[in-house]
Amino acid sequence: MSDRETLQVYADKAAEYARMTIKEAAGPSMQRFVANMPDGGTVLDIGCGPGFAAAAMAQAGLVAHAWDPVPEMLDIARSHAGVTVRQASYGDLTETAAYDGIWANFSMLHTPLGKWPDQFTAIRAALKPGGLFHFGTKLGTGESRDRIGRLYSYMTEDALTDLLTHTGFDIEYSHTGEEAGLSGEVAPFIVLQAARA
Repeated sequence: MSDRETLQVYADKAAEYARMTIKEAAGPSMQRFVANMPDGGTVLDIGCGPGFAAAAMAQAGLVAHAWDPVPEMLDIARSHAGVTVRQASYGDLTETAAYDGIWANFSMLHTPLGKWPDQFTAIRAALKPGGLFHFGTKLGTGESRDRIGRLYSYMTEDALTDLLTHTGFDIEYSHTGEEAGLSGEVAPFIVLQAARA
């Protein structure tokens, strides 16, 4: 994510966003993700925001790395025990077979759609064979800004499934729903987990 306006929104609203998302890491998706990690496995929360997901992973005994491009978010993430933080984003992911799991929860949607295939390919390469990829995004088509100025890229469920399959993932779990985000706008979403094929 490199869109300046989006980055500034998250910098300005870091504390508000943290209050809004503090309980998300305790949900069934996190429980499934952790249950499928090896003992002491290495995981990456990319676009970590306040770092609550990475903190949950660390508490479960995993080696948790948390990346975000927004310093104000990393200041919060850094407060969690056992979490190693780095100011970075999808373009910085160059490792090969380094992670047992990668958690990308509602962060890639702030990057242009044209970059998604390369980003999925880089995530697959960074996962160990059989590694697990968690992905959350809003559903729709095209690119636009929300009412507070964040850039969003939208994909349909079918298009997303096709892209993940094409880039070498086997989808194991998914669910859809609707919720209001930081802007207050209600939008449909999908959360899925896929193994590196």
